Amino acid sequence: MDNLALLGLFALAPILVVGVLLVGLRWPAAYAMPIGYLVVVAVATLLWGVRWQVVVASTIQGLILAVGLLYIIFGALLLLATLTKSGAIHTIRATFTGISPDRRVQAVIIGWLFGGFIEGASGFGTPAAVVAPLLLALGFPAMAAVFVGLIIQSTPVSFGAVATPILVGVNGGLSGSAEVAARAGELGVAVPELVARIGWETVVLHALTGTVIPVFLCCMLCGFYGGRRRFADGLEVLPFALFAGLALTVPSVLFNRFLGVEFTSLLGGLTGLFIVVAAARRGFLMPKTTWDFPPREEWPARWSGRLRPGDGDVEVGETGRMGVARAWAPYLMVAAILVATRTVPWLKETLSAVQVGVGDLFGTSIGEAVQPLYSPGGVFILVCLVTCLLHRMSRARVAAAWRMAGGQLAGAAVALLCAVPLVRVFINSGPEFGAEMTASMPLTLAEGAAGLAGASWPLLAPWIGALGAFVAGSNTVSNLMFSLFQFSTGERIGVAPETVVAAQAVGGAAGNMVTVHNVVAASAVVGLAGREGDMIRQTLLPLAYYLVMAGALAYLMTYGIGLNPGLGVLAALLVVLAAVVVRMRATAAR
Repeated sequence: MDNLALLGLFALAPILVVGVLLVGLRWPAAYAMPIGYLVVVAVATLLWGVRWQVVVASTIQGLILAVGLLYIIFGALLLLATLTKSGAIHTIRATFTGISPDRRVQAVIIGWLFGGFIEGASGFGTPAAVVAPLLLALGFPAMAAVFVGLIIQSTPVSFGAVATPILVGVNGGLSGSAEVAARAGELGVAVPELVARIGWETVVLHALTGTVIPVFLCCMLCGFYGGRRRFADGLEVLPFALFAGLALTVPSVLFNRFLGVEFTSLLGGLTGLFIVVAAARRGFLMPKTTWDFPPREEWPARWSGRLRPGDGDVEVGETGRMGVARAWAPYLMVAAILVATRTVPWLKETLSAVQVGVGDLFGTSIGEAVQPLYSPGGVFILVCLVTCLLHRMSRARVAAAWRMAGGQLAGAAVALLCAVPLVRVFINSGPEFGAEMTASMPLTLAEGAAGLAGASWPLLAPWIGALGAFVAGSNTVSNLMFSLFQFSTGERIGVAPETVVAAQAVGGAAGNMVTVHNVVAASAVVGLAGREGDMIRQTLLPLAYYLVMAGALAYLMTYGIGLNPGLGVLAALLVVLAAVVVRMRATAAR
């Protein structure tokens, strides 16, 4: 079959099926993902000619990856359960309510800033696994906690895990290419310097696009979870939200420029957290009115999962009020250990050398391994063990915490054990694995889109990055899959290819908001299973904004400012956003 358009439709079929079932019909991921897996196996074997050995090997590879994800989820669940059973959660709640009782302010500080720092240290969905249960413990509805954890999976992601999506994803995707080496020579730099330049353009696109994400966060939090369901209530914290946005993006740009890509999100998030918390404690730009969720008895049933705020809490009288330093020590230890294990070379090498897995399955080159000591899951569990001693927990409370975490893990297991194998079969469908087609399913989709877009490709480049992240569950993997394709497409249409690759990296970061892996993982750590479709629906609007804005800016960066499609799209987007703000303000004034 040589018809690229028809092949593209077949390649899109597994994604469409999953999307319709999750978002359209609101099926739980535990039901939708097995059907998606069957569809991708059928397309891979019947149309792409993928051998059964590759399908089975890819499935096992996916199962190993899923176990690694479940390991991280269990660690996050155990940390929350340990803090709950030790009584520390009471002090942690009081810390944030002491800064501000306003839920919008709490969401911005914990989600956008603390989450951005954790993303810079660890990446791979860890921020949502840390942020969501912390917000749940503060009294957020489970769905609201997950929503916050997902929407911030955007701006910091390209430089998550000490810039792994750039240093491994983009660099690995471009390595060994003669045209990339030729372009570097043309610019008078080495290939690593070209990758650093791509990282610089990526952070600029993120800063221009992502600064308003805290505003989206506040407005949508109020619109979806407020008593009056008014998005306009979020505009009451507009100055604070923009301040918090700039507090992260401006330092990120500076650290990228002067220290390197590795420190962009890591130090950008930490710097922003210190700046905003210090300012908030002094009342700077704080809202005049305090916004909160409606009384818990008025919450719709779908807002809550099997875990509810306060479930399993130890009464303060049983342990006494714990000091702030001791209560927060576990989260500080998580952050410190994640930073150390990602930045200290000998420690990183030692821990990552311990692997459990298989290679060359069934005579293929496919294999996978889990790194139990290097994984954030291992860090969570280690911190939990130390916390048991630090908080002087009895054996009964320790056992109760482990039972609590173990009982909550099952909700994510089925969905992930089908979702990740689906992804691996989809990706491992290229000729390098013996398939009959000349390009894998992801590349077939991308080539079809590039053929339709022509010279306007920079407008669409972020959408391919997001597609890769949605399917693969990782900005890094999306960049590995599509960076060279994006580079070649940029050269073919006569624009700076590094800008097109930067747009790919930005889109891949934004795609983390809706990737099934992250949605399932974040939902699982707050006991919310079966609502994955609802969560994806809620994040589609900020995702669309991010991709349209990044595409328009990438177009202007490649072709220059003038009367062109990029300026037209940017102007139209700004007009729409301004009209929405005016409409919301008018609604609030009634």
